[in-house]
Amino acid sequence: MNDLPHPPIATRDAWLTARRALLAEEKALTHQMDAVSAARRRLPMVKLDKAYVFDGPDGKTRLLDLFEGRRQLIVYHFMFDPEWEKGCSGCTGFVNALDDLSLLHERDTSFALVSRAPLVKLRAYRAEQGWRWPWVSSLDSDFNYDFHVTLDAAVAPPVYNYRSREELEARTGEPHFMSGEGHGLSVFFRLSEEVFHSYSTYARGCESLTDAYALLDRTPYGRQEDFEDSPPGWPQRPTYG
Repeated sequence: MNDLPHPPIATRDAWLTARRALLAEEKALTHQMDAVSAARRRLPMVKLDKAYVFDGPDGKTRLLDLFEGRRQLIVYHFMFDPEWEKGCSGCTGFVNALDDLSLLHERDTSFALVSRAPLVKLRAYRAEQGWRWPWVSSLDSDFNYDFHVTLDAAVAPPVYNYRSREELEARTGEPHFMSGEGHGLSVFFRLSEEVFHSYSTYARGCESLTDAYALLDRTPYGRQEDFEDSPPGWPQRPTYG
């Protein structure tokens, strides 16, 4: 038992001193997050010059239709290659963590999943998982390529998380997403029948879809992934495996 990696053991007073010091850092982070959210709300938006059409359970479905009459639309780009029989396990974990999103509807916002796999596979996987979220196929659309969640140099120069191929190749310590499916989150805004793109994020920018990471971040072992700065001996596994 003594060989088990664990935080140092301290008195209650010593713990309280350390906890108060950490609280100051947490407060500063909260204020910084508020400032970033404020800046995000002030981002300009870009009018879409394509009328994207997807395959949906009720037939051809426009991006505009996914708003379901609301003002804002959040799209999760779910990784599901047309050749795969199952959706990405990481994306599956994210969507499984979603529960009651009624607050979105109360705030004039809709949520939908978009993947490149054909609709028949999406419907089967949706039923298997017991999900109720709208999910459409972008297989016959430029949507995934235009929003950089499907990378194919034969279609367009690879860009992921706003980095060019050269920038991606220069990075170390993380996989280089040069081809295939990626995940992301995009936000759209509607003015009458016109649709605008206001925001997209990728990679770890999507992790707030689930509270599981936020909860693990508050435990001694954290997420137990190898990107984390943890003490020697802490359990860790490859983040991307």
